[in-house]
Parts: sequence; C-alpha cells; structure tokens
Amino acid sequence: MKADPVSVPALAEDLAARALAAAGEHPARVAVDGAPTAGTGLLAGTLTGVLRDAGTPVLHVPAGGFLRAASLRYERGKTNPDAYYEDWLDLRALTREVLAPAGPGGTGRVLPSLWDPATDRATRAAYVQLPAHAVVVVSGVFLLGAGLDFDVAVHLTQSPAALARRTPADLAWTLPAFDRYRDEVMPQYQADLVVRADDPRHPAVVTSIG
Repeated sequence: MKADPVSVPALAEDLAARALAAAGEHPARVAVDGAPTAGTGLLAGTLTGVLRDAGTPVLHVPAGGFLRAASLRYERGKTNPDAYYEDWLDLRALTREVLAPAGPGGTGRVLPSLWDPATDRATRAAYVQLPAHAVVVVSGVFLLGAGLDFDVAVHLTQSPAALARRTPADLAWTLPAFDRYRDEVMPQYQADLVVRADDPRHPAVVTSIG
C-alpha cells in the first residue's frame, strides 16, 4: 500500500471539494468510515468546519446516534464482537432518517440523532431541513458494504498493529469485529478515497493498494 502524507486540513479541503461536486440536485451524503482510533470524528469535524466556513449548509451526523436499543445490542452479551459488527448500528433508521431524505427525491428533512446509547432513550432531536446544495457528513464504523447510500465515501484504514495499540484495553474485545470488516467487506475497495491513519494527526492518502 503506497500513500502520500497529507495534513488533516488539506484532506478536509479535498473531501469538501468532492462533496460540493456531488451536491446540487440533493444534499451530498458523505461517509467518513473507520475505527474511532483512526480519527473519524476529527476528520468529520474538520470537514464540517471547512464547509461551514465556505458558506455551505452542513450537518455532521455521528452514526453513534443511530445505535439500536441496549436490549438489542446486548442480546448476545455486552462484549460480543460479532454483535458489535452485525447488530449495533441501526441501518434502517439511518437510511430512513438521514440518507433517504437527503438522497434523490428526498424531502431534505434529516434527523441528526435518534438514540442516546448512554441513557438508552430517544434523543428527541429536532429535524433539520437541508437545501439541495447542503452536505451531510456521517461518521462512524462499518458504514461501507452494508447497503447504505453515500455519494462520497472515505475510509480511514489502520494496520492491525496500530489499531490494537490505540484501542483502549476495555475495548479490545471489538478488535475481531474490525478484522471481519477488513476481510469480508474490504472497505478499501468500497471507498472513493482511502486514507492511512495509523496516526490520525498525520494521515496519508493511499495512492496504490497492493
């Protein structure tokens, strides 16, 4: 895998240009996919700031606001990696409340979050009406290869060693889920842009996948 170093702001500028090119008939739906240790939140936040500074209406939707209720997430136990991979994210809700309304023929009426995993209750967030030239940035894990519709997708990849090193000890049980995602989905081939993020503060754009 060959990669060229890039700063986080420069990477965000590149993604902003891609998003703006995709917007127009409906809001552009951008996926920032990767493990939390890869800096998905950092990049999504920086991208949101770049777009907002440029005068573009933008909404950042962390996928963590669309998790299933605890009774469903923990049906196979609180530390089951297969459940984490297969059952935690509510794909239907994310499509219904975010991606479909922002997509072709949609209403543009998007819900920023649905469920608070800390309180295990609905967030009661207010809907946001987005114009066609807006951008919706969805950040989180396992976003690619699951039937979710995005107009632009970036995958932040980490080596298994970097992922293991940066994952907190109490979350080490999630590592097999990321192994499955890498082996079964091969997200590097699903994304429009792949970024090496062993150190999220010093990313590198992948130019060749060996």
